[in-house]
Amino acid sequence: MALIIGGEKVATNATLFENLTTAPLVEHAVCNGEGLLAKDGPLVVATGKHTGRSANDKFIVRDATTESTIWWGKTNKGMEPAHFAALKADFFAALAQKDTLYVQHLFGGSQPEHRVSVQVINEFAWHNLFIRTMLCRPTAEELAGFTSDYTIIDLPSFRADPARHGCRSETVIAVNFAEKLILIGGTAYAGEMKKSVFGLLNYLLPEDGIMPMHCSANIGAGGDTAVFFGLSGTGKTTLSADSSRTLIGDDEHGWSDTAVFNFEGGCYAKMIRLSEEAEPEIFATTKRFGTVLENVVIDPDTRIIDLDDASLAENSRGSYPIDFIPNSSKKNLGPVPKNIIFLTADAYGVLPPIARLTPDQAMYHFLSGYTARVAGTEIGVTEPEATFSTCFGAPFMPRHPSVYGNLLKERIAKGGVKCWLVNTGWSGGKATMPGISRMPIKATRALLNAALDGSLNTVEFRKDPNFGFEVPVAVPGVDSKLLDPRGAWADGAEYDRTAQDLVAKFIANFEQFAEHVDAGVREAAPRAA
Repeated sequence: MALIIGGEKVATNATLFENLTTAPLVEHAVCNGEGLLAKDGPLVVATGKHTGRSANDKFIVRDATTESTIWWGKTNKGMEPAHFAALKADFFAALAQKDTLYVQHLFGGSQPEHRVSVQVINEFAWHNLFIRTMLCRPTAEELAGFTSDYTIIDLPSFRADPARHGCRSETVIAVNFAEKLILIGGTAYAGEMKKSVFGLLNYLLPEDGIMPMHCSANIGAGGDTAVFFGLSGTGKTTLSADSSRTLIGDDEHGWSDTAVFNFEGGCYAKMIRLSEEAEPEIFATTKRFGTVLENVVIDPDTRIIDLDDASLAENSRGSYPIDFIPNSSKKNLGPVPKNIIFLTADAYGVLPPIARLTPDQAMYHFLSGYTARVAGTEIGVTEPEATFSTCFGAPFMPRHPSVYGNLLKERIAKGGVKCWLVNTGWSGGKATMPGISRMPIKATRALLNAALDGSLNTVEFRKDPNFGFEVPVAVPGVDSKLLDPRGAWADGAEYDRTAQDLVAKFIANFEQFAEHVDAGVREAAPRAA
């Protein structure tokens, strides 16, 4: 038999299973010993040593086209064409030796005018189920005439050779835009596939003036779309899964002239310590056939899962079709946004729970992409750690950040979009201080609702002395102490020192973008005392 990859016939001894649906893929996964069926229906799998993305093992082929279009550096590392050619030859040789392969034909993007067609080839049935769940599934009619633009080959059993393939380790994610081929080897973490498609769209869409976004999105009863930018752990998935609003998607979207459209057909949520009370819609997916739970601990006898057990991974995940969320959009798209929310989990206890941004401030915070990791997760770490990921998704942005920043600023101005910074982190002190707790999710939701329904625009605002954005003084239903971060600290002077330390971190990080933005954005920077 043969696979068609980029117009080339690739011979293989494998039995090919093409476009299997959920039930047979689950059957294959269980029969292959890839996972276990949990008591309530989901498939539970383990990814081994790779429980997250291998960012340092990702490469883009550096050729005549990408030389001038890719933002080369720490995030986007180059691979020589000759090394990719050797890697490709070895991947094709590995395909020839497989007994079984699974193939899906899918779309990245729910708006037909701006989607990319992708063929995905897997050695694991559960990987094939994952990607079928996460991307947009063609209709039977579309499948009959399907032609793939790009191909992804994902072989966890493949071991790269750094000397031969020009990579760093036995794990490799190699992207060749010219050959329209992505090769993933040496890792069983399924998220590499979904993020490869995201990176692909982040490269292609700006050429057509489409804004690709690492965000969630939902729609209110009045047709008002809200977009939520945020890094992992800031509440992007949680806050967009709101029973009073219609979910467009939880992670990756495009903003065209006519719509905000989901790149995906599924959701990929963090499962560790998931609360039924706080996140009922997502929790319900853990009891559904068709959900895939990664690195969630399961009792092999009772098949009962334990979402609180992090012994396999802190980054336990669940993938499920978006229609498992009761109020999801049938078309996975909605109108252009009226509100943009930048989510951050500030572990320093400096930022207010919500602030209103000008367009220049919005671009500043978009390019900054700030959140903070909580200390205590690693031996010897005793303080919060600031994280800046430009565009709230630096690992997935092949082009220079200014490309995405300018697109966002243009679209904000064109649509008169309101912009907000929401801190889902800590208040009253640093996260490491005794007795300091995270922002109550009920308060965050109340503030978000007030921003989205317009009622927040009628309250009194004050100007934050450190960051210059506007902060509400009082909001009905929200403890006013939360709205004044300095007042929430027992020691105001200690707050001031911590705030200025964070300001200095912002300023130092933004130096890399200063020459690429206009004066208005530079002036939107926080002020050092």
